[in-house]
Amino acid sequence: MTLAKAIVVCLALANVVYFLWTHGIGKSQEAPATPPATTLKLVSEAPETAHRAASEGSGVSGSSSGRPADSVSDGGATGLLTNVKRCITVGPFRDVAEAARAASTLRGGGYDPRQRVVDGEVWAGIWVYLPIPASPAAGDQLLSKLKAAGIDDALEMPGPVDGSVISLGLFSDQKRARARVAQAQALGLNPGIADRKRTGNVYWVDIDLKPTDGLLNPSDLQGEAGRISRLEVNACPPAAVAQP
Repeated sequence: MTLAKAIVVCLALANVVYFLWTHGIGKSQEAPATPPATTLKLVSEAPETAHRAASEGSGVSGSSSGRPADSVSDGGATGLLTNVKRCITVGPFRDVAEAARAASTLRGGGYDPRQRVVDGEVWAGIWVYLPIPASPAAGDQLLSKLKAAGIDDALEMPGPVDGSVISLGLFSDQKRARARVAQAQALGLNPGIADRKRTGNVYWVDIDLKPTDGLLNPSDLQGEAGRISRLEVNACPPAAVAQP
């Protein structure tokens, strides 16, 4: 009986220990699991497949050729700029002598000018004229008054709008135009002025600019002192661009 009681007591104790163990006492003694530390990785530290995918993605947004966006260097852009040839044309000149003088000036500045003649419209000068009053014989009276004052080149001709006017001269020199206006005003007259143009052969001078050159100032190509030239600086027409 003593042995049987001892066995029963051992089994009872074993059941108690197992019950306590399964209800958390054993788990509370275990050390809590430490969560893995979170770390940041650069693209270069990622596996090869991820690195390749990132490169391909940047290539799509950077250029249509599939190269990464940062593959376009400053050196490439500078190379494009240094290869740019800019052709400009200066004009229009009224005759070949004016164009030749401008070409000579440009040649002295280190350029290689090319002269070109085309059909077009060119500024001819400043026209000084007098409107004729709407009264009988007003034109003849004005001409007589002008000739008496020494303005012998006055003549009646069609005006810039409608009707006739008395022309007091066409001037390419600004000082002479102002002098004629003052002469008419001294007679109590009120002359008008207008730009006159003509059509026919006009001359242009084409040059190639270096990438570092600025545009020309047309006033640098003025002829005689006081002489007016309505010059423009434009891009050369495609047919006038010198071939490399």
